[in-house]
Amino acid sequence: MYKNFGPKDVVDLIKKQEVKFVDFRFMDFPGLQQHFTIPAGLVQEDTFEDGLGFDGSSIRGWQAINESDMLVMPDPKTATIDPFSEMKTLIMYCNILDPITKERYSRCPRCIAQKAENYLLTTGIGDRALFGPEAEFFVFDDVRYDQTSHSGYYHLDSSEGIWNSGRDEKPNLGYKLRYKEGYFPVPPSDSLQDLRNEMVATMLACGLNVECHHHEVATAGQCEIDLRFDSMTLMADMLTMYKYVIKNTAKKNGKSATFMPKPLFGDNGSGMHVHQSIWKGNKPLFAGDKYAGLSQEALWYIGGLLKHAPSLVALTNPTMNSYKRLVPGFEAPVNLAYSSRNRSACCRIPMYSASPKAKRVEFRVPDPSCNPYMAFSALLMAGLDGIQNKIDPGVPLDKDLYDLPAEEKAKVPQVPGSLDQALKNLEKDHAFLLKGDVFTADVIETWIEYKYKNEVQAINIRPHPYEFFLYYDI
Repeated sequence: MYKNFGPKDVVDLIKKQEVKFVDFRFMDFPGLQQHFTIPAGLVQEDTFEDGLGFDGSSIRGWQAINESDMLVMPDPKTATIDPFSEMKTLIMYCNILDPITKERYSRCPRCIAQKAENYLLTTGIGDRALFGPEAEFFVFDDVRYDQTSHSGYYHLDSSEGIWNSGRDEKPNLGYKLRYKEGYFPVPPSDSLQDLRNEMVATMLACGLNVECHHHEVATAGQCEIDLRFDSMTLMADMLTMYKYVIKNTAKKNGKSATFMPKPLFGDNGSGMHVHQSIWKGNKPLFAGDKYAGLSQEALWYIGGLLKHAPSLVALTNPTMNSYKRLVPGFEAPVNLAYSSRNRSACCRIPMYSASPKAKRVEFRVPDPSCNPYMAFSALLMAGLDGIQNKIDPGVPLDKDLYDLPAEEKAKVPQVPGSLDQALKNLEKDHAFLLKGDVFTADVIETWIEYKYKNEVQAINIRPHPYEFFLYYDI
């Protein structure tokens, strides 16, 4: 990905590599990748000027059926050979345009990210926003779930799961990971080392910059693969490819990968800490002589994140399941505070390196269920609002926030406890997202309406299996 290709380079690559098909990919509103495919011979240089038409009425959260025509405009810099297709296929990520005006479609997540980067330039604050996500995920051996009018259940299984320590596996060799003890064990306890190696090798072949991989805290196959930071839209593209590689490599090996934040009860959920910094030319703007080696701009950026966090989470933690992870009293970063090194604060300043180039802010609240284009854009807009309005983040909290006395702990604000609350906060606090027309009022209204109707209300009206345990004998 991102080889500075132009249209001619892509056409030449198709001929040189004897590509058979070209796959055009884009992100829908909630954050699921979509695609359609054409024979490679139909792709010419003017394809990148004219685009390709498609029906947008069936894409979640998009056009009404009476105005459904849309244009998909491929980005030649994203051209990548699909590592999973049997017949050689070229992938390109695309922007969505209005077919009449040829302007960016306001609900296209990738277009939102590009507008956010352009807005950064117009502020004069900096010219590049660097993002580095640490996405966690689970790999299961068996996944079953169903929901009908009279029944509902889910069942997950993993050969690593501690609940299988007594299963007759003919033979059972043990090496099951105890709850909350999955961080960094070597094989055979870490049974997914070879699978992650294959995932990383595939990512590298696709042009992704991978820093490391390891088993994560939870039992039953929780993993993390870290991408090296890069510019914001590019990183959202890479995270999209990252998810594609992980899911398909797992499937290829007879397993199933999920980025659902909290699939297991009683063990850690999957988060996605997001490292952020702003640069101007070759100068890292977050390095300075303030707290933890930060600049005043970096502190104001943190102030923006903390101020807007109650509404930000509607985009960075956008599922009902997200709030099964964001629960006070556990390891999830629900406390709206900042600190160096302290992982119990939602904003952390990593202290691994003294280099000014490494100075960054880590926002630990998000999870990998988010639409990366929209989540990253919202984080950048909140941080920029903090700089523009010189928002004071307050004093840092360098104590373990989970061990604070009750009276002191009560003074530390927390993120919302449900998607419903987060959406209500977004309704009240979204003016910072509208600057530069990055997010439009229509996008915010549609996002809130979609989430309420399809997730909040849809789940609230259905009985939960645990309710039968609590209430059936009433």
